[in-house]
Amino acid sequence: MPFVYRLQKILEFRIRKKEEQLLVVQKAQQAVYEAEERIRQNEAEIQQTIKNKKTADFRMMEYYDNYLHHLWDKAEALEAERQRLQAILDEEKKKLVKCEQEVKVLEKHKEKQKEAYLEEEKAKELKQFSEIGVQRFFIQNREKEEEEDAELQRLIAESETEGIL
Repeated sequence: MPFVYRLQKILEFRIRKKEEQLLVVQKAQQAVYEAEERIRQNEAEIQQTIKNKKTADFRMMEYYDNYLHHLWDKAEALEAERQRLQAILDEEKKKLVKCEQEVKVLEKHKEKQKEAYLEEEKAKELKQFSEIGVQRFFIQNREKEEEEDAELQRLIAESETEGIL
């Protein structure tokens, strides 16, 4: 009879849960990458605006200053958003680690149960072979005794026939 793990459904559930959590972590990681990309784009826009300000007409300086303040405020907001997304990512990673640990615990338990099952099967097989060996020994002894009885009967029969003659 093949090995059947009694907690297999729970193990499969935990594996599915771990895979779902892995997808959540990947989405959170993607959100952090997108936030970092928006920060880089904003930084590039700030640098471009500073560069353009140097060559712009002096009457436009106030507009450039206002736009730069807007970009710096936007940079602070983007950084705060990135930090919030990073915190979410860190929390999701902790959940993923917990899910992985739960799966590992059950997989280790399954492995121990399988080893115990194999040991038990091996013991049953050895017992069966032992019983077969004992039966074979008794059968051989019985056959030997029957042969000896038959030989004894033959000798008795021969001695009686010699005694009669």
